[in-house]
Amino acid sequence: MLKIFKVTAILEGISYLVLFANMLIIKNSNPELYHTLLRPLGMTHGILFIGYIVLAFLLLKSQKWDAKTFAIILIASLVPFGTFYVEKKYLENNA
Repeated sequence: MLKIFKVTAILEGISYLVLFANMLIIKNSNPELYHTLLRPLGMTHGILFIGYIVLAFLLLKSQKWDAKTFAIILIASLVPFGTFYVEKKYLENNA
């Protein structure tokens, strides 16, 4: 399950950045394309975000994360590039 969490963390981070790119770059240059992409990108990111959070809770006991580590893992899902940090620092050697 840790490998699934690792892949989910990477995909969630990528989807977050793609969603930002759609909002910051495409919205200004091509509003029609922005609206076309918004729903599938948003839905994909939402599913990956929920999966990331659920998997973090499922792995909490088996990985023996303390409260501080678990808080960092959860907060990282809200920060751009945060899940990449989690993958590198907390998951790289374990999976």
